Amino acid sequence: MSDNLHFDDLETRSLEQREAEQFSLLPDLVSAAIDKAPGWAKHLDGVEPEDITSRFALSHLPILRKSDLVKLQTKSPPFGGLTTTAPGDLGRLFMSPGPIFDPEGKSADWWRVARALFAAGMRSGDIIHNSFAYHLTPAGHMFEGGAHALGCAVIPAGTGDTMMQVEAIACLKPSAYVGTPDFLKTLLDKGEAAGKDMSSIIRACVSGAALPPSLRDGLKARGVEVLQCYGTADLGIIAYETPSVEGMVVDEGVIVEIVTPGTGDCVAEGDVGEVVVTSFNRDYPMIRFGTGDMSAVLAGTSPCGRTNMRIKGWMGRADQTTKVKGMFVHPGQVVSVGKKHHELGRVRLVIGRENERDTVVLKAESSTLDAGFAETVALSVQELCKVRVQVELVAMNNLPNDGLIIADERPYD
Repeated sequence: MSDNLHFDDLETRSLEQREAEQFSLLPDLVSAAIDKAPGWAKHLDGVEPEDITSRFALSHLPILRKSDLVKLQTKSPPFGGLTTTAPGDLGRLFMSPGPIFDPEGKSADWWRVARALFAAGMRSGDIIHNSFAYHLTPAGHMFEGGAHALGCAVIPAGTGDTMMQVEAIACLKPSAYVGTPDFLKTLLDKGEAAGKDMSSIIRACVSGAALPPSLRDGLKARGVEVLQCYGTADLGIIAYETPSVEGMVVDEGVIVEIVTPGTGDCVAEGDVGEVVVTSFNRDYPMIRFGTGDMSAVLAGTSPCGRTNMRIKGWMGRADQTTKVKGMFVHPGQVVSVGKKHHELGRVRLVIGRENERDTVVLKAESSTLDAGFAETVALSVQELCKVRVQVELVAMNNLPNDGLIIADERPYD
């Protein structure tokens, strides 16, 4: 590490040096992907790796979108032929909603989370309370790996058992929290109501849910400095906030492009488009991977001294796939709820925001408006989509016939 302000010297290298060094590595990455991963060999058929030495050359490669993974993995389980390491030689195998299967290799900080935690103020010797999920999905392990790489101890809290987590915080005195921002508020609220001392938590690195200014300010008023990071189970950390809180700085282990949704064409600086990422992960290389997330490039460099590209952060989805309460929900999952119950017609999942928490309501046309049936449907949603919802049943033909399955109505200001 170069100093106490930056994780290493990579963060402060010149734009020209970064570009030259990253693109000098790219031909070998593309070559390894083609040689060792049959899925990449098919996707990049006809590509000459030695030609991919610039952003211009990279921009002409085809995009592989997250929405393609389910189909690829169904045809070629478990990872669609996109890993260069055999499943049995990996460290962990995960299953995220979709279902989408995600690998984790054996190297330290495989997801590159330590850099984001460092930017959020976490240092060796800190105790970190980790409220990301550990079961089947990777987020808990992602952040634990980053914490260990920094030399931090971890409380593997996971999700749920709120009062038990409150008790752990009161007794073990963690100085930092990682998890979703709204659950941090829930923990502090529950701790205050129970008369427990939660004041040891003074910093947080959050992800997986919106962090509106009102929630950030509310947590700061309670003594917690909160920064957020942006990543996916396919790529690890993509970008992260720094103490300057001016956009998100792109991670040093990826190349980010912003493209017009549905195309591979890069947009002008400042224009909103889909986030496309190339990751230098040797177990699970991603070359022009379309995340489905929307963002835009911020002009200039961060006042914190980091020189990499900055993006505005998460600005919604390019398709109807939506992240809510830390979980992705796909339109196909919502449709499967309707198919499971013959009483239902059109269905629509509506995501909102109230009192600094995400709200999830399934609106469904139904031939019966019985409250007991609504509860049955809610259990089906939880089983198929992995999120708890309220169900509002309406008479048949009362939802718009506009093809919208997931309506994300949360503000992203």
